[in-house]
Amino acid sequence: MMKNTFNIVLVGGGSTWTPGLLKALCKLKARLPLKKLVMFDVNEERQAVIGEYAKVLFKEEYPELDFTYTADKEIAFTDMDFIFCQMRTGGYAMREKDEKIPLSLGVIGQETCGAGGFAYGMRSIRDMIQLVEDVRARSPQAWILNYTNPAAIVADALNQRFPDDDRILNICDQPVNLLRSYGRLLGRNPENFEPVYFGLNHFGWFTHLYDENGVDLVPELKAIISNNGFKPADAEQRDQSWLDTYAAVADMLNDFPDYLPNTYLQYYLYPEYKFSKLDPNFTRANEVINGREKRVFEECRTAVAEGTTKNVKVVHNDAHGDMIVELAEAIAFNLKKKFIVMLENNGLVENLDDDVMVEVTAEVGINGPRPYGVGKIPTFYKGLIEQQFAYERLTVEAWFEGSYTKALQALTLNRTIIDAKKARKVLDALIEANKEYWPELR
Repeated sequence: MMKNTFNIVLVGGGSTWTPGLLKALCKLKARLPLKKLVMFDVNEERQAVIGEYAKVLFKEEYPELDFTYTADKEIAFTDMDFIFCQMRTGGYAMREKDEKIPLSLGVIGQETCGAGGFAYGMRSIRDMIQLVEDVRARSPQAWILNYTNPAAIVADALNQRFPDDDRILNICDQPVNLLRSYGRLLGRNPENFEPVYFGLNHFGWFTHLYDENGVDLVPELKAIISNNGFKPADAEQRDQSWLDTYAAVADMLNDFPDYLPNTYLQYYLYPEYKFSKLDPNFTRANEVINGREKRVFEECRTAVAEGTTKNVKVVHNDAHGDMIVELAEAIAFNLKKKFIVMLENNGLVENLDDDVMVEVTAEVGINGPRPYGVGKIPTFYKGLIEQQFAYERLTVEAWFEGSYTKALQALTLNRTIIDAKKARKVLDALIEANKEYWPELR
């Protein structure tokens, strides 16, 4: 690529995560100089609030930037170098159904895990495939850096549909959030960590975490978390449900002390316990709608009304914005920097099938990721991953084939459900709720 300035389109411009990403582009503009930035969203009213805030922000911090926001694909996707994608098909209204319908039928309702993640994944596949086709028609060489959830299902679907497209890279900020939290616990700079990680998205483990002197910090972290608990690096910005999520890491370490777990594993390891702690009438979606959603949009409107961003605190979770900008920087300038990304296995985990979409550490440069293998993994972790990937692959096949049977198989395999009769009830209810978004399942 090796250009001096770059053109980026941000898909999902109306997201509550967008202000943080915009701020990251300002903060890192000397490292990734932009010529043009376009925000794109099908929800024009929602995007306009963030877009007008962006105008104020860039006037103050990035006046040389050519910025616009639009719902026009030609404007958004023509002559682009990078596509940053964070779409949410169905918005928070469908997320609320993803969470509440399973809970009403006796199983976990969560955004990316279990039946809720299945429903979200079945919605995301269609729009992500359409996005790639829209981009490739207008910017054949652009890098598509994708945050869209549930990332494991999306990554597998895109790999099935575009097997030869080596400029699609699926990522997640949760491993980075964990690394920053480890840095806070240790009083160290997480930028200097060298992680060894394996698994699937929202379903993985850190086996080692080396410092700049080659010392493995995992034993020290285990001891700290076991004795003192675990909080996210940005605890002061987190809702209570996220603080509870991080607190469960100590329990997982107590039961399975081999590796440092991704926080999402608690839903699969303790499904009955987690179900008992979820409120069927007030889920995470409600918490976001009444909290971050309201706060971000109010602060954006305040900034626009006052003509300055100096008096508002819109940015939340710097890791989300920083990671994707730094990833683009690594590709643009061939930095060969380490990131945790999703890739086809092909021997990276020796005792898993080659077509599993694993999440591992990779060195990223101008030609994309060069991943690090982790050898063979123990039977317990192999079994968990194979079951979870089977659920993910069957979900993708159910979408492509319009197969009710494969959808039922997927949900039956998921550790948050297990029982086929429950799976059928949940599937039928989700089909009814998602008629506008899913293919017909027969």
